[in-house]
Amino acid sequence: MRPLAEWQPRRIRGLLFDIDDTLTTHGKLSAAAYAAMERLKAAGRIVVPITGRPAGWCDQIARLWPVDAVVGENGAFYFWHDARAGKLQRRYHDPDDTRAQKRAQLNAIAERVLSEVPGCAIAADQAYRETDLAIDYCEDVPPLPLSAAERIAVLMRAAGLTAKVSSIHVNGWFGGYDKLSTTRLLFAERFGVDLEAHQREFSFAGDSPNDAPMFAFFENSVGVANVARFSATLPTPPRYITHGESGAGFVQLVEHLLRGS
Repeated sequence: MRPLAEWQPRRIRGLLFDIDDTLTTHGKLSAAAYAAMERLKAAGRIVVPITGRPAGWCDQIARLWPVDAVVGENGAFYFWHDARAGKLQRRYHDPDDTRAQKRAQLNAIAERVLSEVPGCAIAADQAYRETDLAIDYCEDVPPLPLSAAERIAVLMRAAGLTAKVSSIHVNGWFGGYDKLSTTRLLFAERFGVDLEAHQREFSFAGDSPNDAPMFAFFENSVGVANVARFSATLPTPPRYITHGESGAGFVQLVEHLLRGS
């Protein structure tokens, strides 16, 4: 990973970014980080959070934040607020009946994980999720080692789930989608952009293993400094890294992008 200062951004049309521990700091969204999003949006950039957080959160994000859309639950859907219609629009990977069937199956898997990994818990935001199972290993429980998070992921995969480790949760879901596949769908359907052909015109910022597909795809990928925590387990690291951690690193990145425009 090279220092962010070595990157000379040119013609960057938008920024995609993780939320937890990339935009936020210790679970809080600072005024500085929020203002950085506003500055980026005011400068005419496309602004899209790409998160593992639940549908309930994404409803609020799409409605109230200065963003163009949000990808949630690690790619299960994208939401955007249609200003002309004055309403929230939702685009899911799976139809309603399929989502309901999969949710019922997740409950049994959750019981097994909790019994085999002492100290973990169902994530506090699980009630607001529509498609996945989130197991907390360090948000509202005493922090467990990364080895425990990896054990949770192994159990999920053995039960047939796709599993990804974030900085706070391990998320599992039925299906082959991820943050990248739904981001590509969003850009094709909403913005008329083929990301395969135009990925150099966008940057992605993240901090954990569930961001690895995005780091691998985007040439202009950036990790906030705390991504180093996962250096041993990150399949593909970002190309650049900020000197600031979490929200401070996000602010640094936005300032760097705007200076380079």
